[in-house]
Amino acid sequence: MTLFEKIIAREIPADIVYEDDLAIAFRDIHPQAPVHLLIIPRKPIPRVGAATEDDAPLLGHLLLVAGKIAREQGFDGTDQGFRVVINHGRHGGETVPHLHVHLLSGRDLAWPPG
Repeated sequence: MTLFEKIIAREIPADIVYEDDLAIAFRDIHPQAPVHLLIIPRKPIPRVGAATEDDAPLLGHLLLVAGKIAREQGFDGTDQGFRVVINHGRHGGETVPHLHVHLLSGRDLAWPPG
């Protein structure tokens, strides 16, 4: 069982900011920006490259949740904005083998990312 599955099961506490039948979002414990949230599907998919065509609606839902949270938290305007990131594999920065979307905001985010 992954760390995220334990959070979903409430075996490990998390600062949850959103949840529905398909996804849950919580604050990252090692934030890389003033706002750093993780949006994870309840369905365990190891990484984005392991998703199937059947997962397409769920993947779209995760991005829609990111936009919804940004609106609710008030950082969706073009003057502030946010970044959405999905890591895949060790070189991509993945640390937990459960697909998750990073939602970052609250500071200027450089490009290209490091």
